[in-house]
Amino acid sequence: MASGLDGRSVIVTGAGSGIGRATALAFAAEGSRVLVADLNEEGAHATVKDIEQAGGTAVAVVGDLSEQAVVDRVAETAVERFGGVDVLVNNAGIMDRMSALADVSDTEWERVIRINLTAPFLLTRAVLPHMLAAGRGSVVNTASEAGLRGSAAGAAYTASKHGVVGLTKSLAVMYRKQGIRANAIAPGGTATNIAVDADQAAHGPAALGPHFVNLGRIAQPEEQAAAIVFLASDAASNINGVVLPVDDGWSAV
Repeated sequence: MASGLDGRSVIVTGAGSGIGRATALAFAAEGSRVLVADLNEEGAHATVKDIEQAGGTAVAVVGDLSEQAVVDRVAETAVERFGGVDVLVNNAGIMDRMSALADVSDTEWERVIRINLTAPFLLTRAVLPHMLAAGRGSVVNTASEAGLRGSAAGAAYTASKHGVVGLTKSLAVMYRKQGIRANAIAPGGTATNIAVDADQAAHGPAALGPHFVNLGRIAQPEEQAAAIVFLASDAASNINGVVLPVDDGWSAV
């Protein structure tokens, strides 16, 4: 089955680097028009430049997606430039400090939840009216192994990614009769530039240490991107509410 992505309007968040960048490039290679959203201006414009140099169509929106004004600008730009929103990839995210619950500060908790969970909620809510008007749409969220278990990150990150899983499944059930599909990938270790600022002597990192023995090999961002593009495509037309581990079998251990 063809992907059906040629000419589609796609928003990819966190597309200035890592999985998001690889995903934006992969959609563009399928003929999609891509809105590249990222907090990092240099990275966002570099992704757009690469897409355009390859003959594709892309536009960048720079800003913090935990802010409603930025979310509105992303949705409005996609509609103005591309005529609508066919696919939304909520990929942008940050790590926590691997902190155990008793050691999580208010600042760490609120920032991680705001970026990893509230931002996807806000952007999905913003684009849903456009998808509903078109009678179709696909949302793919980047969850994590930490959304499937309690031993892959700290308390804040783990809670945020469990929330992403719940958001994905709720969206899938609530809007399936309106032609909207929602799925997620759950990456394992992936070679990106996201750094973990963790105190290895603290309780959280020390307790998690043994559980990373079965991590599996480190994936390349393009491997995660391939799964995202598949879930968004017509080839996955009857796949809805799925959380797909892309982790070299880590979730099976």
